[in-house]
Amino acid sequence: MDLVIGPLDLAAHVDEALAVQAVAFGLGPEEVAVRRQIVQRHMQYQGARALGASADGHLVGFVYGMPNSRTHWWSTVVEPYLRAGGNDFWLDDSFVITELHVHPGHQNRGIGRRLITTITDTASEPRSILSAIDTDSPARGLYHSLGYVDLARRVHFPSAPRPYAVMGAPLPLRRA
Repeated sequence: MDLVIGPLDLAAHVDEALAVQAVAFGLGPEEVAVRRQIVQRHMQYQGARALGASADGHLVGFVYGMPNSRTHWWSTVVEPYLRAGGNDFWLDDSFVITELHVHPGHQNRGIGRRLITTITDTASEPRSILSAIDTDSPARGLYHSLGYVDLARRVHFPSAPRPYAVMGAPLPLRRA
């Protein structure tokens, strides 16, 4: 497999990226349509950037993120949970990992690790934050191995059926 990781024009390749996310996350067409609008909006934010992982010319994974702002929807939802634990300062001067997905047929090969470390290596912020489904999963295992710690658990997003954990790590991320 010839794997290439590099900058991704996510606005131009949103459908290809969301196809990966749909398979990895089990999303239906309606949810993909909603996420398409969200991704397009996010990519207009100052400092937003994306990386893609391509194997043999096909996108098999992607990550995108941006400098966090307390005015962003995500921050307004997680802030009370973080504040309750004395961790709301993590919302300031942080690079948020908005999405990270690898096609199931390409998981467990270090692609997710390479994507997240590469995008955070160029962040000027001193820390990174993200949210992940609050369950013992390979994704949370990856984040823990990189130095992310739980800042808040059982975070409920509107319309999300399962609770999330908000995690944070100092940058640069710990290497395995």
